[in-house]
Amino acid sequence: MDPEKIMEDLLKELTTTLKVMSKAKTIEEKMQYSKIIKNLCDSLGVFLNLANDMMGLDFEE
Repeated sequence: MDPEKIMEDLLKELTTTLKVMSKAKTIEEKMQYSKIIKNLCDSLGVFLNLANDMMGLDFEE
């Protein structure tokens, strides 16, 4: 699967979840959405760290 597509999908899901969380009424709901958001951010961070590591490599050698 294409990493860029995965990152785009994660960002869309993150945006959607943030919007839903802003409408949550109870603390329990907000806590549940905050855990989802943390997992999505952690997943996105994996791809961003990978991209950062790849930028430092010299592929011409």
